[in-house]
Amino acid sequence: MKLPAPRDLLVLTKPRIVAAGAMTAAAGYLAAGGVVEPGRLFSALLAIGGVTAAAGILNQVLERDVDALMPRTADRPLPAGRVSVAFATILGSVLAVASLGWCAWRVNGLTTAFALFALVSYLFVYTPLKRVTTLNTFVGAVPGALPPVLGWTAATGTLGPGAYALFAILFLWQLPHFLAIAWLYRRDYELGGLKMLPSRDPDGLMVGGQICVHALSLCLVALLPFVWGLAGPVYLIGSIVFGVLFVVPAIGFWRERSEPSARRVMLASLVYLPGLFCLLALRA
Repeated sequence: MKLPAPRDLLVLTKPRIVAAGAMTAAAGYLAAGGVVEPGRLFSALLAIGGVTAAAGILNQVLERDVDALMPRTADRPLPAGRVSVAFATILGSVLAVASLGWCAWRVNGLTTAFALFALVSYLFVYTPLKRVTTLNTFVGAVPGALPPVLGWTAATGTLGPGAYALFAILFLWQLPHFLAIAWLYRRDYELGGLKMLPSRDPDGLMVGGQICVHALSLCLVALLPFVWGLAGPVYLIGSIVFGVLFVVPAIGFWRERSEPSARRVMLASLVYLPGLFCLLALRA
């Protein structure tokens, strides 16, 4: 079996998603407080990154026919024929098993169980639902919101209010973020036969309303770490500032419903998440 080019292997793993998952997982670990064990933190991030990469690879295996139909994904390694389905399936499966095994050995059973749930629900619930219902975004936000919870459980071995707050924050953040992306690429999704809300809402009123509602809800939920004593006044002020920076373009999209306004929502979301989670990790 011919080995793919290094660049194609990197693309298969969806490195930006892996990096985002590792960042939020690390924030969850640090937000839990207590003494940081570098070895445990490294092991947790290695396992979470591996499971995330495996999910990205196997997702591309399952959606290679859809990717071939959409201009923005047609040049991915699988639909373009640069990587074989057999190779990608073996790579993703081995990486998933190895990462879960490493997590069970070096981290703890609770984190491993949640990582397994995230992998299975992403591949076998969310992925097929994209062809069936516009509610897939809400379903996919569940495994997508688990990395900081995995970080928390890796640090503590238990769930707690902080884990629930982290989950809620990331769950709500994903909705305006992915709705903005879905609006920008709605024609691609139509070509691929995926059931995304913007394809069913040509004037964008419903999309704009949901983006605003979820962005405003996120701002309120983001106050929970302060209310529950998990973060201090610096976090409180920062969460309000980042919230305003996110809500303003969300309202702008609701009023204008254009590609530039959707891009502003997406960019604002990419500023909001790392900013907020850095403050959470500092517990300031």
